Amino acid sequence: MKIYFVSNFPDIWPKDFDPNVVHLTAREYIMKPDLVREKHAKVYNLCNTVKYQSLGYYVSLLAEARGHRPLPNIATIQDFNSQRTIKYLAGSIQDLIQEKLSHIQTNDFVLSIYFGRNVAKHYDRLCSQLYGLFPAPLMRAHFRKEKQWKISELKPISIRDVPPEHHEFLTRSAVEFFGGKRLGTIVNQTKWRYDLAILHNPQEKHPPSDNKALKQFVKAGARLGIRVEMIEKSDFSRLAEFDALFIRETTQVNHHTFTFARRAQSEGLIVMDDPESILRCTNKVYLAELLARHKIPTPKTVVVHRGNTAQIAEEIGFPCILKQPDSSFSQGVFKAEDPASLETKLELLFDSSELVIAQEFMPTDFDWRIGVINRKAFYACKYYMAGKHWQIIKQGKKGFNYGRFETIPVAWAPKNIVQVATKAANLIGDGLYGVDIKAYNGKPYLIEINDNPSLDADVEDQVLKDGLYDTIMGDFLRRIEEKKS
Repeated sequence: MKIYFVSNFPDIWPKDFDPNVVHLTAREYIMKPDLVREKHAKVYNLCNTVKYQSLGYYVSLLAEARGHRPLPNIATIQDFNSQRTIKYLAGSIQDLIQEKLSHIQTNDFVLSIYFGRNVAKHYDRLCSQLYGLFPAPLMRAHFRKEKQWKISELKPISIRDVPPEHHEFLTRSAVEFFGGKRLGTIVNQTKWRYDLAILHNPQEKHPPSDNKALKQFVKAGARLGIRVEMIEKSDFSRLAEFDALFIRETTQVNHHTFTFARRAQSEGLIVMDDPESILRCTNKVYLAELLARHKIPTPKTVVVHRGNTAQIAEEIGFPCILKQPDSSFSQGVFKAEDPASLETKLELLFDSSELVIAQEFMPTDFDWRIGVINRKAFYACKYYMAGKHWQIIKQGKKGFNYGRFETIPVAWAPKNIVQVATKAANLIGDGLYGVDIKAYNGKPYLIEINDNPSLDADVEDQVLKDGLYDTIMGDFLRRIEEKKS
């Protein structure tokens, strides 16, 4: 992947900075229409981009038109020109601002940010957070203290605005920005066509993919020429380095996983799970309405609020299942055997949500899980209930007990199960989904659609083996190339 550093003062960079990085002036970049042939380039715009229709502005604008990845992009440049947007987004890090500036004795402070860092290491976390909100290689933030510290101005700067005594630090920051290596070690490996990040949380109790599966995704990416890197929550500011984001951490709307998806999408990355799928799948109230409207068979369902709890006994009866709208991994799901337990469990659920899902209880030995990607089913699993329990996961004093599983070829799964799963997943989008279905009295009943399905080694991959990972990475490759073209 080619990397361009574009500025009006290219001589400021050391001559030996990196032979594989192409340095161009703004006019050179703008006046070279043949650069459109470089379909996978990244452009680091080190010009002054604040002024509308300036040369710096046109560098980022034409980079997007040419299918390149500019930093900053036009959306970020527009953000810099809106004080309201700056203050709104910076509001999310107000506590950090107060913490890092608490020792400043004056009422004004200026912070220079070079590739998400500052000369003084004390401010690195603040710089990283500001870079995450406003991805631009060179910025300057002005803070003013009234009752508390607030950003009075934030703007991108050109390389000319960096004082000479900071040039060495700027060069070092740029090198470390690209993974702590000389840039040539990245861009000169011609086998890497694209860069993909996998967001994961090593401390998560029930991650969507175990470590062995994550390593398989890395290998599958390499087979297709995709460099796959594992990232965590703290790497938010690095999203613009990648072409795609694969979220392998349990997703929620009011959570950093959703923020990652939104930011990645705004940066032009291919994202799974995309923000729309997270919004739609993580809320069971939305799913209940959607499935009912499209006549997808489900257990009898009532959307419950404090004013209609009597409908549960009237329309569903006992026992019944109660679900917190954003529950996952069998957590936030309860079984009410009678009116007394129903009342107790509803009070618990109403403490965190105004609406609750109540469903008919359908006892089965196992639940089907059909994996769907790009609107096609590609794996099928049976998840059996945990011993002496009505769910596939049972929480005990010593931890969690899981029922056994059985993975089979999609062609061997009942046709009506696969059809219902595919139809339901396609209502959400064309991403990656795991559709849970019960076969009850010979008929399929859809339980839920997961935007972030489990993909563990030696479980979901039992039939397809490496093919499971190749299918997913291959779909990323297809999407990236379609977007680039």
